[in-house]
Amino acid sequence: MEATPRHRGRDGVGPTVGPGAPTEDGAPIPAEPLSESRCPDLHPFEHVIQYSRADKLRIGLMSVTLFPIRLLLAAFMMLLAWPFAFMASLWRTKANADQPFPWWLKLLDIPLISIMRGLWFVGGFHWVKVKGRPASTEEAPIVAVAPHSSYFDAIPVTMGMSSIVAKSESQEVPIWGTLIKYVQPVFVSRDDPNSRRNTVEEIKRRAATKGKWPPIMIFPEGTCTNRTCLIKFKPGAFIPGVPIQPVVLRYGNKMDTITWTWHGPTALQILWLTLCQPHNRIEIEFLPVYYPSDEEKRDPTLFGSNVRRIMARALRVPLSDVTLESYLAQRDRREASQDTAATADVGALLRSLRLAAENGVERRVRAAGAPPASVEEFARFLERPVTEALRQLFSTLDADGDGKVDLLQAVDRLWGHRDSMETGGGGLGDGVTGVSTAAACADFSPSDDKKSV
Repeated sequence: MEATPRHRGRDGVGPTVGPGAPTEDGAPIPAEPLSESRCPDLHPFEHVIQYSRADKLRIGLMSVTLFPIRLLLAAFMMLLAWPFAFMASLWRTKANADQPFPWWLKLLDIPLISIMRGLWFVGGFHWVKVKGRPASTEEAPIVAVAPHSSYFDAIPVTMGMSSIVAKSESQEVPIWGTLIKYVQPVFVSRDDPNSRRNTVEEIKRRAATKGKWPPIMIFPEGTCTNRTCLIKFKPGAFIPGVPIQPVVLRYGNKMDTITWTWHGPTALQILWLTLCQPHNRIEIEFLPVYYPSDEEKRDPTLFGSNVRRIMARALRVPLSDVTLESYLAQRDRREASQDTAATADVGALLRSLRLAAENGVERRVRAAGAPPASVEEFARFLERPVTEALRQLFSTLDADGDGKVDLLQAVDRLWGHRDSMETGGGGLGDGVTGVSTAAACADFSPSDDKKSV
């Protein structure tokens, strides 16, 4: 049974908000989350930047003018922040590793917050629009932030020097590692099999100290998406069963250079394109503290689901149960299907050109020194005229699209490993049946999202 979401004001009292009830602006709360099957057109792990001609001209101009200046200033701000974080690290020893910073050391927040705000300013985030009011740590020891779409999501972290959950390897990164350690993160180790359980226990321990530790800011989606929907939240932030303040992020630029997903621009491309923007818009909205019911305290998945619904309503985006693992598995299946179809097409082309056997092509290629070949030269080695079928075959082999193919690689792809092809392996020609059978028998088990085709 699904509990009614309890979304109250900062004083802990107020009307209970439930599914289907109108919000203050008149928008209804979605009655049920939209599942992956009901959102077939959503691809939250893909992002393509749309460029106009004016965008390209601006990026070209900014790349040789504003970009290098911003990059140098950003590096300077990082170096300026490092001594303050380093001073705090001198206090931290193994003996007091499980204790929060004393009040006098937290005075370093003042210069560090100012410096980090300067860092974002020189990066083009001139104004950070803030809606709502952050709760105190006593009210909400955990802050859930969504959607998570970029490393620029660190902006709300640096505005209040909140703690985060971070990989243990990050503390070894020069300069940045010292800054990370200043926010007193909960470190997760890939090498420790008990790390996940220890992380949850540490979050629960800090949450029970009633404000002695800074709030822990968690991105419950667990990975970056393109902000078109909210994917299923991971339960880690909700296991402690304490009040949570939801925070939603919005980026307002027409050309979205912020989003960093599995399939899309690289981290360096995102940095370059974003620093080439005259101005980058961001809005941070602090929603009222969410107080879990007794049922939600017993069921972290239910707790997270109801918080996600509240945040999706504020963002006006649908919900999706798609996961990164299922997306990657689906993509692998799609690529395998396309490879099988391409294999069948090559087999048909070889038969139409009467090239079912190699017929001395490799010998002629080696005798000529295996030079890169154009379509006309490729036809000469095959001893065939340049027909539409031959052009299609050449295009299949020309992976780079530069109008040239490596003849030895082409021979190997078309007729290589003939012995193994007879049992269903190897090249693209005679092994069509074997490849198709292998693709048809590949199975993706729903119980193991990480299994790939």
